[in-house]
Amino acid sequence: MAFLIGQNMTGGYGGADILHDCTIGVEKGEIAVVVGPNGAGKSTAMKAVFGMLNIREGQVMMDGEDITHLSPQDRVTKGMGFVPQNANVFTSMTVQENLEMGAFIRSDDFTETMEQVFDLFPILKEKRRQPAGELSGGQRQQVAVGRALMTQPKVLMLDEPTAGVSPIVMDELFDRIIEIAKTGIAILMVEQNAKQALNIADKGYVLVQGRNRYTDTGAALMADPEVRKAFLGG
Repeated sequence: MAFLIGQNMTGGYGGADILHDCTIGVEKGEIAVVVGPNGAGKSTAMKAVFGMLNIREGQVMMDGEDITHLSPQDRVTKGMGFVPQNANVFTSMTVQENLEMGAFIRSDDFTETMEQVFDLFPILKEKRRQPAGELSGGQRQQVAVGRALMTQPKVLMLDEPTAGVSPIVMDELFDRIIEIAKTGIAILMVEQNAKQALNIADKGYVLVQGRNRYTDTGAALMADPEVRKAFLGG
């Protein structure tokens, strides 16, 4: 079983189910990508795994432990980092203060982790005294990811990390994500740029209307003519 897995998840908001027997998961040091058309339930699946959505059926397991009924806060304590798509930085605080906020669950000295974040994202070191609200979209994403890394997560969950950034910035963010995975962190992300995301993915999930349409390695999905035609623009 995967290090983190949301298995056979069915649920939604209010009475309507958005997810139908949906399964997504990731191993340590791997990148797993969730793709599919708009409204496919990709972000909903992530939220279910993070505990922001109650599932009627299915379970969420992490490191062999059933965490289905834990709150998001408790999941963070267990080693989950989640970067939402919107409003993911404190705009009036400096870059450094944003990162410090990320370490809120830690009682130890987190200076070393901050250095690691600055090594990963040198622009943040350069701008650490600037309010995050003055940064570009791509730089804000780096702050958001850096803040999640401050908890020293075992799993990093990213909801559309490249939304609204230029192709160059997207490539750079993906390079950093690969570097993070190489440190042994499991990365689970929802991504609109399906082709580029599957290129770096160890595992891919194609969701359609809250169901798994295809599940395979990134390379196999890229090579599948049906997947290419329907979801990757040919």
